[in-house]
Amino acid sequence: MDEQTTAQTEEIAPNDFSVEGYTIPPEVQKLVDKVTHEFLPPELRTKVYRMLEGLVRRHGSPGYDAAFDDINRYIDWTVAVPWNKRSEDNLDLDKARHILETTHYGLDTVKERVLEYLAIINLQLRSQDNADSEEARNEITKQGAMASPVLFFVGLPGIGKTSIAYTIAKSMNREFQRIPMGGMGDALQLRGQSRTHGESEPGLVIKALVAAGTKNPVILLDEIDRTAEQARAQIMGVMLELLDPQQNFAFRDYFIDYPVDLSQVMFLASANNTGGISNAVLDRMELIKMPGYSDDEKIVIARDYLLPRQLKVTGMPEEAITFDEEVWNQITRPLGFDAGIRTMERTINAIVRKAAKKMVLGQGEKFHITVDNLKEYLPKY
Repeated sequence: MDEQTTAQTEEIAPNDFSVEGYTIPPEVQKLVDKVTHEFLPPELRTKVYRMLEGLVRRHGSPGYDAAFDDINRYIDWTVAVPWNKRSEDNLDLDKARHILETTHYGLDTVKERVLEYLAIINLQLRSQDNADSEEARNEITKQGAMASPVLFFVGLPGIGKTSIAYTIAKSMNREFQRIPMGGMGDALQLRGQSRTHGESEPGLVIKALVAAGTKNPVILLDEIDRTAEQARAQIMGVMLELLDPQQNFAFRDYFIDYPVDLSQVMFLASANNTGGISNAVLDRMELIKMPGYSDDEKIVIARDYLLPRQLKVTGMPEEAITFDEEVWNQITRPLGFDAGIRTMERTINAIVRKAAKKMVLGQGEKFHITVDNLKEYLPKY
């Protein structure tokens, strides 16, 4: 395709798409409409139009159907990438602090670090407002990312690492996505496969971006210490590219095969320990140790956070379930000592579900849990 044709395809309208000497099949015209009506970077749009022109020329040939399916799938993914869509950050530090305080008990270091991050973004936006070019604004964003390392939560299973990550996104008014890395055995799961492979798709990074629908979500890289040993070096290499602001503004997924700007994504990471994580990746992150909870702390969490939350989810009044004080010790240790809160949360949820069933069956409107009747409400482990 010569330069003149390339220039035309960048500005082409759906009704003007044509290939000299060929009739545009209706199914191809639908793809043209989709590409033209959705935002794509100009160079990528040109690339897609070239693919469609080639498809028109292959119409009626033995390989046409397979080629159509391949290009159709590629277009579906490329137009789904949020190239220019972003959510507005909540930069009200008082509001963010309130969300953090009302959803999580303790974790003061984590909360302060999030508020510091929001303060940096706030100052970035002020500087961007005064910048005189898009290039200058991008440089400010990059410098801000370098000044704000990735938060890396390390602690025992069930301690609340995923939960605090979700709350961080909520406090910032950003979408949240989690990429599970436990057992990951191939770096291509992150980066995607080339379209030369049958039934190829983008990697988990692009899928998370598409699921979020914005270019600035919070993405948690979960359990990064549990990747498969044989693929760990390659996976750590991709992670370094994701977390490095000098590289992540042009992340190349093998399926999309076009640079995707991840510089506005807030990446978080979690692990049970730091074993098996490369030093280069560790250097890009700020390690925050999340200690286990004492029994007294777990009682506060169960009574003041988990129970009200589950009652609200279930649709039951706040006063529907009450507990004798001595019951809380048994709820926090249904299976013996556990530094996390996952088992305790399941216990609370089971009690609320049991009470909800009784309420619907007309067996009461209010339920008081005592040491004597607790077993009636507890799940069978």
